[in-house]
Amino acid sequence: MPPGPDSMLVIARGIGQGRGVALFTVLGMTLGAGMVQLPLIAFGVTTVIKGSPLAFAALKWMGAAYLVWLGFRLIYTAPNAPAEQDKRPVKPLAAAREGMIANLVNPWPITFMVAFLPQFVDPHAGSVTLQLLMLGATQKMTGVLVLGAYALASGGIGSWIMTRPRARLWQQRMAGIFIVGLGLRMVVGGGASR
Repeated sequence: MPPGPDSMLVIARGIGQGRGVALFTVLGMTLGAGMVQLPLIAFGVTTVIKGSPLAFAALKWMGAAYLVWLGFRLIYTAPNAPAEQDKRPVKPLAAAREGMIANLVNPWPITFMVAFLPQFVDPHAGSVTLQLLMLGATQKMTGVLVLGAYALASGGIGSWIMTRPRARLWQQRMAGIFIVGLGLRMVVGGGASR
């Protein structure tokens, strides 16, 4: 299974802006998005989205449009020279915000949680809401570890690429094309993995 939009955005951030920016993107995707998604799951609001094809389709289209926009930004924005990059680095909160938005508008993470987490809930073992919150938090922390590994690895590769302008340009364009492809795949009916 190819990497999904979350991992591709983290890899692109790590290569293009370094480990720190990629790690803040991961925090937005996991902890930031989790602060919205987990209460929705625990209190059952997502069953409305799951039960409404129109709401799910709208979320899917918004997610696809956002991914296509991010991809085209990578394709058509010339990479900054190293001196310029130091003057205008991506701010950590902006990276976290973009990561959070990318995860929230992608319907597959929340659909996965709605379909997967309730299988491990025991109604006789205490509060179902608390169990869902704990399971969801565990799933998000696993995401921090997996995507964090991508961030660290891609940041190391990015250091090498940053010294080679042609490699940086082609990496940025290839990542943009791949992210646009993931957005289009979401529209055409395929899922998007992490």
